[in-house]
Amino acid sequence: MPQLTHFNASGEAHMVDVGDKPVTQRTAVTEGYIEMRPETLQLILAGGHKKGDVLAIARIAGIMASKKTAELIPLCHPLPLTHVEINLTPEPNHNRIRCQTVVKTNGQTGVEMEALNATQIALLTIYDMCKAVDRGMVIQSVQLLAKDGGKSGHWTR
Repeated sequence: MPQLTHFNASGEAHMVDVGDKPVTQRTAVTEGYIEMRPETLQLILAGGHKKGDVLAIARIAGIMASKKTAELIPLCHPLPLTHVEINLTPEPNHNRIRCQTVVKTNGQTGVEMEALNATQIALLTIYDMCKAVDRGMVIQSVQLLAKDGGKSGHWTR
């Protein structure tokens, strides 16, 4: 059975030593959704929000969050990200917005946490900007879809 890597032999939390791992291209793809009232989604799509373009601001917030992951998750390594792409796609038939994030680096450890963090913060930003008109929004199904690179290679949900 695989072991938890963030604990040493004594059971103490530690940052994993990745110093001897080869540098490879690493990619992670994540997704998540924010469900809302139909009127809220229409307000976002019409660009009628007083605070500005909700999706553009959420996209920038997600990108910024990906770069701050090591400051927020105690045992994450700070990584030089080479690419962050956040796609926010309205799904009117489900009264929600889908966030899909792709993060890349050339490094010794993966970027799953950076992609998950970016997705969460992009969705939280939408919530923050729209909570005055819809406090019942629900963020859901934030998950890793795929990762590539490193010793474990390719993984897909």
